[in-house]
Order: sequence, then structure tokens, then C-alpha cells
Amino acid sequence: MKYEREFAAFLERDMNAATATVNAYLGDVHELERFCAGRGCTVEGCGSADIAAFLMMLKDSSRSGSTINRKMVSVRKYFEFLVNNGKLQRNPARSIKAPRVGQKDPEFLTVEQVEKLLSQPDDSVRGMRDRALLELMYACGLKASEAADADVSDLDLRIGFISCAGESAKTRIIPIGRPARSALLAYLGGPRASLLGEREDDGALFLNYTGERISRQGIWKIIKFYGSKAGISDDLSPQILRNSFAAHLIQNGADLKSLQELMGNESLTAARLYVTLSRNRIMDVYDRAHPRA
Repeated sequence: MKYEREFAAFLERDMNAATATVNAYLGDVHELERFCAGRGCTVEGCGSADIAAFLMMLKDSSRSGSTINRKMVSVRKYFEFLVNNGKLQRNPARSIKAPRVGQKDPEFLTVEQVEKLLSQPDDSVRGMRDRALLELMYACGLKASEAADADVSDLDLRIGFISCAGESAKTRIIPIGRPARSALLAYLGGPRASLLGEREDDGALFLNYTGERISRQGIWKIIKFYGSKAGISDDLSPQILRNSFAAHLIQNGADLKSLQELMGNESLTAARLYVTLSRNRIMDVYDRAHPRA
């Protein structure tokens, strides 16, 4: 990938992309690079036929439509960057269309399931960290990357909010409810220092067992572990917890614009989907439970 540094700088500077997003773009283009090497060409020297063959390879490997679309977006963006900066004359991926992806209803938990999930962590050092993490992610609708990137200085527990930059340059201020504030105060009151040990403190809010900033993968494992322990699901994810935050706000009267602001770059289309899904679930409950439904 001849212009990797320049492309990464463009994504960070011009698109305000977060580090995780930049790495995802680069990883997708690197996959194309490996594919092209097998065909005897470079990424910068490939043509539309090579891109089409790459797309077919992705389809044949049973990747999901959303994954294929994301990879094609990354590839197109790289070639657009090269054309706009005079490195190429034409974008070989421009005419290649990725498969259509049907809109999938977002999964979310019931309030009772969330309560059961949040009751799972014990009072050990790690348990208190995990409780604070789960409470904060549900209270604020945070993505795994946002929770991993959070610093202690982002919190104001006296007033009750966290500032979160997310994937855009615009910082959003999200209220933190009392249970999450209580869990965070308990975690910051001792367990975090125990996890940090003798390491230099870089201000990361959530630490792993070696005292370093927790990773997104670490957060995934924690949520999956407690989802299984609670008997909810063996595949519980941060996104399902985030979806639950949105759905429960809608069920309790939040408007679409407020939900969009709380969730950052969430589109109004996605917010409307939460509304529709919440209404459908309410109707299902009514039909099953009301004697005169």
C-alpha cells in the first residue's frame, strides 16, 4: 500500500475519523492489496476487473453483505483519495457495485434482561470494574470504542455526565444516571488503583488486569461473559446493549432528535427503526397479555 501514511492522515484530518475507523479502512485496503499480489499486480496498479474479482472472492467467502459493503466503501475511498491527489487518473472501483443489504431489525434487551445483566458482577476488583463498565455503557449508549477510549477526566460525577467525542469531531455531553454514577464512584474509589498497580497513570477510565487501557475486544469479552452468565445470550454484544439504551428511551417517551444527539452520529432512519421496533414489541406484549386484546 504505497500511500498508506498519506491516506491515514487524510482520514484523520479531512474525515475526522477515529483511530478505530482509520484502522478499519487500512485493514480493508490491505486485504485488497494481498488479493492483488496473488494476481500479480499492486493495489495502485489494479483495474476494474481486479476489483470485480476481489468482490466475487468476498462473496464466495460467505462474508455478510454489510461486511462486503464496508470493505468496498474503504476501497472506493482509497482510490478517490489517489485520484483527488493526482496519484491515479481514474477510480477502478467506481463502477463496481457491492450487494444490497437488507435492513435488519436491531436486537435489544428488555428492561428485565438489562437488570439481570447488571446484577451479575460481584464485589471483587474486576467485578466492580465490570459493573461500572456495564452500567455506564447502558446508561449512556456508548459504543465499545467509546468506552475503551474514555478517560477519568471525561467524567463529572458531581453533576452527572460524561463527555464523549465518538467518531466525529463534535463532542457530545451525555447524562449519567444514579446507578451508573454510584458504580463508577465505587470503582474509582479503590478497584481502579488496584488494577493500575505500579504503572504510570495515563488517565484511562477502564483498565485491564495488567493496568493498561482496556481494549474494545476486552469489552466484547466482558459483555459476552455476563450475557452468558445471566442466561440471556452467549452472543451478547456492545451494540445490543447500545440498542437497548435507544429502545428503552423511545419506550419512555424520548423524541427522535434527542435520541440522535445522545447517540452521536446515529441517523434518524436508525432512530425511526428503534421507534417502530419498540412499538411492535409493545403491541406483541399487549396482544399476549391483555384479556381483551
